[in-house]
Amino acid sequence: MDLRVKQLSKIRALPRSRPGLQLLLDRAPRAEALAEQSLKRLRPALQWLYHSRRRLATVSIALLTLWLFLHVMLGANGMVIYRQKRAEYQGLQKEIDGLQKENDRYTGQIKALKTDPNTIEKEAREQLHYARPGEVIYVAPPPLPSQARETNAARK
Repeated sequence: MDLRVKQLSKIRALPRSRPGLQLLLDRAPRAEALAEQSLKRLRPALQWLYHSRRRLATVSIALLTLWLFLHVMLGANGMVIYRQKRAEYQGLQKEIDGLQKENDRYTGQIKALKTDPNTIEKEAREQLHYARPGEVIYVAPPPLPSQARETNAARK
């Protein structure tokens, strides 16, 4: 494979059109006159803007400050939302602590049921209604539905 660069052909530059440049030069005074007229019409507004620049800057800074305050207080991550999220976090933290205590209590109960003979006996007596020889177990009948209503009504 031959990677040598062969002699480049000469690049020709196209001649510039003289009439286009002449046309631009002919229109320049007219464009300057139009710019001057526009400047005369805008001059009072520009002078007012120049003289009011301090007031405008003060008003713009005040508006920016107000917008920033509203954004910080009421925005998507503002103080109001932050306080709501913080209260929600604290509520969830309390719920987690309660569930952790309940979990620890169940873990202790499971451990006692696996190792402590007194706990095993207690659970067998209460849930399975077991008794030692010679013991008599008295079980109260469940309340009738009419008695349960009367009892609840009487409590109120």
